[in-house]
Amino acid sequence: MTAIWSGLRTGFAGAAALMLTTVLPAHAEKTITAVMHSGLRVLDPVITTAHITRDNAFMIYDTLVALNSDFEVTPQMASFAVSDDGLSYTFTLRDGLKWHDGGDVTPADCIASIKRWMQRDGGGQMIADRMASLEATGDKTFVLTLKEPFPYTLEAMAKTSSLALFMMPERIASQPADEAITEYIGSGPFRFVTEEFQPGVKVVYEKFEDYVPADGPPSWFSGAKDVKVDRVEWVTMPDAQTSINALMNAEIDFMEFVPVDLLPLLEGMPGIQTEVLAPLGSVTIGRMNFLYPPFDNKKIRQAALMAISQNDVLTALQGNPDYFKVCGAIFGCGTPFEFADGSDTLTSGGDIEGAKALLAEAGYDGTPVVLMQPTDVVTIAPQPVVAAQALREAGFNVDLQPMDWQTLVGRRASQSAPDDGGWNMFFTNWIVPEVSNPLANVMLNGRGDDAWFGWPDDPEIEALRTDFANAVGLDAQKAVAEKIQAHVMDNVNYIHLGQLYSPSAWSDTLTGVEQAPFPVFWGIDKTE
Repeated sequence: MTAIWSGLRTGFAGAAALMLTTVLPAHAEKTITAVMHSGLRVLDPVITTAHITRDNAFMIYDTLVALNSDFEVTPQMASFAVSDDGLSYTFTLRDGLKWHDGGDVTPADCIASIKRWMQRDGGGQMIADRMASLEATGDKTFVLTLKEPFPYTLEAMAKTSSLALFMMPERIASQPADEAITEYIGSGPFRFVTEEFQPGVKVVYEKFEDYVPADGPPSWFSGAKDVKVDRVEWVTMPDAQTSINALMNAEIDFMEFVPVDLLPLLEGMPGIQTEVLAPLGSVTIGRMNFLYPPFDNKKIRQAALMAISQNDVLTALQGNPDYFKVCGAIFGCGTPFEFADGSDTLTSGGDIEGAKALLAEAGYDGTPVVLMQPTDVVTIAPQPVVAAQALREAGFNVDLQPMDWQTLVGRRASQSAPDDGGWNMFFTNWIVPEVSNPLANVMLNGRGDDAWFGWPDDPEIEALRTDFANAVGLDAQKAVAEKIQAHVMDNVNYIHLGQLYSPSAWSDTLTGVEQAPFPVFWGIDKTE
């Protein structure tokens, strides 16, 4: 583990040191300066599921409904009423909603935003399949009418990620869902400062003075989003040691992820707080491209899964077992749908010889596996290195290609052949809430070109997800979820690599830092 991070530090030390002298701004009256897990380049939260894009979106956009820390759907921009037959959902916008350019939020804006989201999100697609109409019924009201009940409707609209349903002005939301937006106007608590945006380097947000917080106490992404500072600035520092030094020297205020092997540098340090802010943790996964050899072959996908050990990956990633859990449940350990069917080799150390036998049976011809490796995000840099070694031991011809995370985020959207700018495999992480049920988990979408990156055409899993949506009661849902667990492990829709817990660190000049699945900056105050 130490060797991995040492290598990363060597590669980035010069550039990161330069960033410290050229990027870090002088503090305004109240400015929070944060180092997030990645630089930001892709800004459209409908185009990508990248977490840094989602995090940016929660700063500047708001949602119709939201999840609180008890996983309850609550009103946010709008109250809602559901008809007795479960077919009509009436939304009423609350008073005081303004866009950052001064316009009023209207039902037409919300309808356009919902329709664009429905084209890309798995839950949204399932709502669209059942939708009879979506139309305004007044200056502040609109109604979603379904052809058949879909009990998951509000949960899909309230989810925090993959893809969250953000409201945008109609003129922006009318952009085709496969074309990135170029204007970033929201109605959320912060305003995106376009003129100060440096892609991959720096993002600046200013308090939106006309924002009217929702009623109720803040809880995750629901309730009052009360901004207490003037600005929030995200600066990119690929080297964790540099970020730690900057935090200790009061040059930054917040560090989203501290590598576990470097955590002792901060623990007990006067003026610094450390804590795992997302107690449910995250899962780490490997995703294959179903469109091209070799992973268009199920047996070869099974061989790859069989070769890889969760413990090897998690040890390289976190080091300290206090911060990871070997866990075969694709919906996360500690969730209602914690099943481990089919995960034996993953959780018991892998089976290289079994993988070799499967490759031989499948007739693997040595087709290269283009495996993308992000080098600038500490929480996803080790996984491809460990996986590449395991795959090579099993007999795969691995082409490990290093790149920064934002390049990977752009490249994984390409359906080009692997030898023409495409790819075969990449790794990423998800917070547990966004994979904790079969409809929220974007990697379970089996709709081919309309699925998440990798594009599996999997009618069986789509039928199972429909069964889950129609299941009444937790016991019935569990029965379907267990079938999905077994199917995913057999079909290898992705490789589930276990659960991890990542500590954050911040200056004690910040107050109001709360637990949430990912950082929120409303409710935080700063004293100089």
